[in-house]
Amino acid sequence: MDIKSILELLRFVSKSDLSEVIIEDGNFRLTVRRGVSMTSGNVIVSAPSSPAMMVSPTVPTIPSPPSPSEAPSKTETPPPSAPKKTEYIRSPMVGTFYRRPSPDKEPFVQVGDIIQKGQVVCIIEAMKLFNEIQSEISGKIVRILVEDAQAVEYDQPLFEVEPIE
Repeated sequence: MDIKSILELLRFVSKSDLSEVIIEDGNFRLTVRRGVSMTSGNVIVSAPSSPAMMVSPTVPTIPSPPSPSEAPSKTETPPPSAPKKTEYIRSPMVGTFYRRPSPDKEPFVQVGDIIQKGQVVCIIEAMKLFNEIQSEISGKIVRILVEDAQAVEYDQPLFEVEPIE
């Protein structure tokens, strides 16, 4: 079973009312369990040549923008305008998020950077494979929502982007 099939299964289980799915194929066994608490749901992937890998799936949440009381105060108030629309670059897989191509290199993107569609914005390591994640939109990076070397879930927001109009 390849990673795409596993991700499709995770999407299916997250959208359904199923609490457990078990798939067996020869020596390969995949168990997906969903529970009430975030720590009770587990995905266990095991193969005869590798130890079991456990990942705790969670329902992704989109962080809310800071409240006006959290916003930095300015001496000059800009004229009222329509709120800016933002979009999110989301994780296409479960894995470990990295902002840099290697520890001694600069991050792919910083807050304030203008990015183009197709530009690499981070790397996600999944099952010892390093996957370059490309932006699906052009715009300005408003916030980076994940810390370097942090575990991420499928469809978790990674970057908040203000699209270029």
